[in-house]
Amino acid sequence: MNTKLIFGIAKSLLLARLGQTLVAAVGVTFSIAMFITLLSFMNGLNDLLDGLILNRTPHVRLYNEIKPSENQPVNESPEYANSYNFISSVKSGISRQEIYNSGPIIQAVKTDPRVVGVAPKLTTQVFFNEGTIDITGVINGVDVEEEMRLFNFQDYVTAGSAIDAKNVANSIILGKGLADILVADIGDVVQVTTVEGERFPLKVVGYFQSGIQEIDKVQSYASIVTTQKLEGKPANYITDIQVKLQDLKMAPAVAQEYRQKFDIDAEDIQTANAQFETGSNIRTIISYAVGVTLLVVAGFGIFNILNMMIYEKMDSIAILKATGFSGRDVNRVFLLISMSIGFFGGMVGLVFGFIFSVIIDNIPFNTAALPTIKTYPVDYSPVFYFIGGTFSLITTYLAGFFPARKASRVDPVEIIRGK
Repeated sequence: MNTKLIFGIAKSLLLARLGQTLVAAVGVTFSIAMFITLLSFMNGLNDLLDGLILNRTPHVRLYNEIKPSENQPVNESPEYANSYNFISSVKSGISRQEIYNSGPIIQAVKTDPRVVGVAPKLTTQVFFNEGTIDITGVINGVDVEEEMRLFNFQDYVTAGSAIDAKNVANSIILGKGLADILVADIGDVVQVTTVEGERFPLKVVGYFQSGIQEIDKVQSYASIVTTQKLEGKPANYITDIQVKLQDLKMAPAVAQEYRQKFDIDAEDIQTANAQFETGSNIRTIISYAVGVTLLVVAGFGIFNILNMMIYEKMDSIAILKATGFSGRDVNRVFLLISMSIGFFGGMVGLVFGFIFSVIIDNIPFNTAALPTIKTYPVDYSPVFYFIGGTFSLITTYLAGFFPARKASRVDPVEIIRGK
């Protein structure tokens, strides 16, 4: 049958029941718009929360873990060699947190084509002296320029400049929570006491805010040179080597490889943040589940409307078949009606979904915990729009398939005889 004629008949049936057609199209439009808005907002929120942790976490961390010696003296004794020995109060082995041969290891890792960059780090525990009170804290000695390049360090420095930690001698960037406890302004000097009892003055050049208050009450940052001087250590003394990879998914395999190659402890980002990643995945699954549910509900609405349209148009269907239209042609007519509703309703839904996302993206969102965030986070990934458009067509096709098959099987003789 002539394709142009089938399109004309489908158009006439759509316009003849314009009210029902608009109701079905609005259902699809609303579903797609909410699907896009929900996914954009939830994934924007996920990216924000992931950034608080993952942007500041190396893909692979090389370090020396303090752990008990594997070979206890009792196991070495010939007298108990064939016995199963129960040992209590096991002490840590004789080891240091310092990474041996850190220089050659860093050079070897930098030559790995899978690696974006390497940032050495030295972590030390100190006491911040506030009058007669000693406040426990941690100073992270870092290569400031590499931290800025690899881990967006400057984005978390909410006052002052990150590079000042390198350019200003004996300087420190305090966690905002810790700065509030010490009542320390930028330019002030804070007194720090090491665990060995050495007292050291450091100038405050900025505030650091991760968005996690308990961390900001303890952590602070200084250049690795300042931290080495604070501990009285040589220039090659570091406790961590932070590695950022080209592909995050390669981290477990690379960590295993480095562990064996350098005879050092290695931790990948997936292991370090397993619980956090699980939470993000669950939120994403919930978003998709709600969005798909909206589309399925819209599909049932189209199914009901097409069923009613077929029931009301039995005479027209009988005439079409009596004048030479085959069941396949009738099937095409009603599938075309269904797909038209899905296509136009879906396209309008994508537009409204984008508009709603822009509106959310411009709503002010001010919180003391996240000073760098000014509006609600939204992800404008094209993938969401592709999924939404595809689902609208699939849902409406399935909604129209069974009513269309029913229409194609109508016996015109039975309908005319009944009249």
